[in-house]
Amino acid sequence: MPSRTPAPRSRRERPAKPALTYEGIVATAVHLMETEGLQRVTMRRLAQELDTGPASLYVYVANAAELHAAILEELLGAVDLSPVDGEGDWRGRLSQLLESYTHVLFQNPGLARSALVARPSGPHYLAVVEAVLALLHQGRVPDEQAAWGVDVLLQVATATAAEQSSRARSADAADEHDALVVAVRDVSCDTHPRIAALGDDLVSGAPEQRLAWIFRAVINGTRATPRDTP
Repeated sequence: MPSRTPAPRSRRERPAKPALTYEGIVATAVHLMETEGLQRVTMRRLAQELDTGPASLYVYVANAAELHAAILEELLGAVDLSPVDGEGDWRGRLSQLLESYTHVLFQNPGLARSALVARPSGPHYLAVVEAVLALLHQGRVPDEQAAWGVDVLLQVATATAAEQSSRARSADAADEHDALVVAVRDVSCDTHPRIAALGDDLVSGAPEQRLAWIFRAVINGTRATPRDTP
């Protein structure tokens, strides 16, 4: 008995795909990054996940770099901005805010590296900038120094997150650190007198301690360093 060919299914019987939106695209991109890593968040892979063609995405996002900036903007909503209205020394509260920003990036090493060149401009990023500026203002940092200082502070936090998150996920990180410690301890006083004088202190301190010191140093430098008049 000849087999019967299935009747073609009408397109009208298929469930309608949800309409593309910028918010939906970014939410899907965040999900892909969390499950597959940032390197997999390409326009082609994203289009596949959304069951559409890559060309449809370019209506909402110009390129992969803009997409990564949008992901960064979305995640910055998790930064703790409460230190702005907290109590205690403004420097310590600004360090807390920057540590929260660093922690958000630290959880996503690929995004931390991308953030070194990404330039988000959404409400979450602007809220972080406003919070940093508010704390600098509380510390009576001159406006012209705060205007440049906010950029430096966020650059330092971003670079630190990129470095530490990459090392934390590197299988060779511990061996590389041990090799550095040995090299510092075995250095000759004749050829490297300052390294020999400081010795183990060059590689001392927990990452959290060093990060807090870095922020204090940059914050104090922002307050104490005037901008040169052209």
